[in-house]
Amino acid sequence: MKDKKSLLKILIIATIIIIIAILINKFNIFKGYGPSEIKDYIQGKGIMAPIIYLVLLSSLPLLLFPDSVLVIAGGMIFGLFWGTILTTIGSLIGAIISFYISRCLGQQVVKKIIKRDIVLFNNKNKKSGFFLTLILRLIPLFPFKVVSYSAGLSDIKLKDFILATTIGSMPGIIVYTNLGDKTTALGSKDFYIAIGLLIGLIVISFIMKRLFQGKGEGINE
Repeated sequence: MKDKKSLLKILIIATIIIIIAILINKFNIFKGYGPSEIKDYIQGKGIMAPIIYLVLLSSLPLLLFPDSVLVIAGGMIFGLFWGTILTTIGSLIGAIISFYISRCLGQQVVKKIIKRDIVLFNNKNKKSGFFLTLILRLIPLFPFKVVSYSAGLSDIKLKDFILATTIGSMPGIIVYTNLGDKTTALGSKDFYIAIGLLIGLIVISFIMKRLFQGKGEGINE
């Protein structure tokens, strides 16, 4: 009975997020927007700014909008510390919603939402779903929303998915949030360090992705 109530709550929340996403996409609220424009939009909401930011992050799996742009904007608005905390919470909420949408509604519905084929954890994998999700989260070149939807189609437990997502997403969140934070000091030493960290993350991610795919670690792309 408790499981049914929990599932109902998740579906209600997911429905609300879907409605918000449809409205955002329909009215092109973020069409042509970059981090600076998003920063101005969110800051204009005053004390509601953190809530708006969390709602937008939670909606990202259903939006045709790049995650990194919003995360950078979060760093610009809230700084490295609070930006990282809020982004971690919002991203995790969005990941859980994606996970349940995928698990409850299936692959064909997910394909219609994200307009592309998704990464699938194949049956030849001998490692745990936790390990696969953790590795995929540590490689930002695998899209965040795609990994979330894919995990929902696998047999990974929700608690393992949440833990792997929280740990694995942290490096990328910190790097992008830090970049946003340091854009307020263009030309400074800290700004160039932030750029260097982003380049390092991309290079390491590319290498890890090639190695991971080369070993056939249980995914299809």
